[in-house]
Amino acid sequence: MEITRENIDELNAVIKVDIKKDDYNPKVEKILKDYRKTANIPGFRKGHVPMGMVKKQYGQAVLVDEVNKLLQEFLNNYITEEKLEVLGNPLPKDQESFDWEQDDYSFEFELGLSPKFDVDLNTKKPITQYQIVADEEMIDNQIKTIQKQYGKLVAKEEVEEGDVVAGTFKNEEEGIENTTTLPLEKLKGKRNLNKFVGAIVGDTVSLKTKSLFEEDHDLVEFLKVEHDKAHELDVEVSFEITEVNQQELAELDQELFDKLFGEGNVKTVTELKEKIKEDAENQFKQQSDQQLLNDITERLIETTSFNLPGDFLQKWIQVSGEKQLTAEEAKEEYEKSEKGLRFQLIEGKLVQENDLQVKFEEIKEITRDRIKMQMAQFGQTDTSEKDLEDITARVLSNQDEVKKLSEQVMNQKLLDFYKEKANLDKKEMTYENFVKEVYK
Repeated sequence: MEITRENIDELNAVIKVDIKKDDYNPKVEKILKDYRKTANIPGFRKGHVPMGMVKKQYGQAVLVDEVNKLLQEFLNNYITEEKLEVLGNPLPKDQESFDWEQDDYSFEFELGLSPKFDVDLNTKKPITQYQIVADEEMIDNQIKTIQKQYGKLVAKEEVEEGDVVAGTFKNEEEGIENTTTLPLEKLKGKRNLNKFVGAIVGDTVSLKTKSLFEEDHDLVEFLKVEHDKAHELDVEVSFEITEVNQQELAELDQELFDKLFGEGNVKTVTELKEKIKEDAENQFKQQSDQQLLNDITERLIETTSFNLPGDFLQKWIQVSGEKQLTAEEAKEEYEKSEKGLRFQLIEGKLVQENDLQVKFEEIKEITRDRIKMQMAQFGQTDTSEKDLEDITARVLSNQDEVKKLSEQVMNQKLLDFYKEKANLDKKEMTYENFVKEVYK
């Protein structure tokens, strides 16, 4: 057996594999002899079928199978030994006059080679690292929401600003008829609000759907119209009031604090605000970290320049799936996946050069921590070490779960690495301003 490689250019190569009869024949002969022992052919006793008949019936199929196995083994060993960084898998070249009746064979395979490039995290233009803070307005709004959630509704006859009304929206032509509970604070503008203020149970209010709510999505929730239709809907609807309730806010007292955070953990309104701020900013940190990952990914793709063996990859995409694609379909698929492939190569280089490997113990540790956290949420804080180990082992027996956890650990390692090495510009802002800036 002999393997040679011809480099077409920096990204493409052709491997030629020459296989001699001596490479495959001993294995083929052994398999055919084993077949002879068990072959059940009419007119012959088992084990006494003529070898020529066995070869005629099974010979070529066994030959093809064994040669293909050798090819796969030789190619894999060669790629490993030569330390070739390949993209996709080797693709056999078409051989029009190939003949399995000969003794020696030559095969050619196309290779797509991984490009050589450098990654520079110290980009000329700094990348924004957002630090999202919970301002006083957000904290006060959250406290108000908590008070409403734990407060109570007091029935009354006449509607006042800030009340909650129950009733039915109707428009026969549009097929709208939905009974709902409507907080008046959801309405947009004084004109809509004033139509309710002073009304009593049994009254019917006439409203325009256009600019009825602060958010168009509320038309979906309160009128049950289709989402795609909500933005353009401009009709008159009636609302018959069947119930009026005043929202009585819960007192900010120790009873409420204990319900929210456990007995004695929060004792004053000041501590409540601090706790809300801490919890909110922990959640914001996840969003800002994800945004940082996204922004660094985009910047690295933008600033790390290299070519790919595009023609080879399109051929590979064409034949590598369950269903063979046309050349046009493969090209379209390649164009959609090219950006992701580029970042896979960039990320792989960073992982390799900076030894950012995920160890099983790290996956096990994060799994244990999450299990303990979940159990604590249900009041189970005294779980034994043995039970923790058993539950962890069950979770980690699921390979899909292990893969997902491994990706999460790697993302965290990359994030920590970026925060240390990348050219970052830290920027503090409220969540509202973060949304405006990032999703503008």
